[in-house]
Amino acid sequence: MKTFRTLDLAIEFTRSACEIKYKGHLKEQLQRAASSIALNLSEGNAKGSAKEKRNFFHMAYGSLRECQTIFKLMGLDDGKLLQQADALGACLYKLVNSNLKDSPNWNKGHQ
Repeated sequence: MKTFRTLDLAIEFTRSACEIKYKGHLKEQLQRAASSIALNLSEGNAKGSAKEKRNFFHMAYGSLRECQTIFKLMGLDDGKLLQQADALGACLYKLVNSNLKDSPNWNKGHQ
């Protein structure tokens, strides 16, 4: 299986975010938003058209921004986790703005 580095970073980020010691609705929202990053990357990567891929990758980027806002609301000062978020954000930004192409066999079934 080919490596998808951004997905690997998203999974690592989700695990770290879920370890935060915080009670209440923000923790639950953080868990949903963090897992959404990896899930949208995975689903988007399976899509055939570049437009569909970009849409899912953009949703993943939005979920990361949601996590970063939750960190601010929590008053989180975890340097390692914030660095993970920044690194993942850079990868997601590049992915969303990259020159994505349709999968080779996509047009065969959609003509």
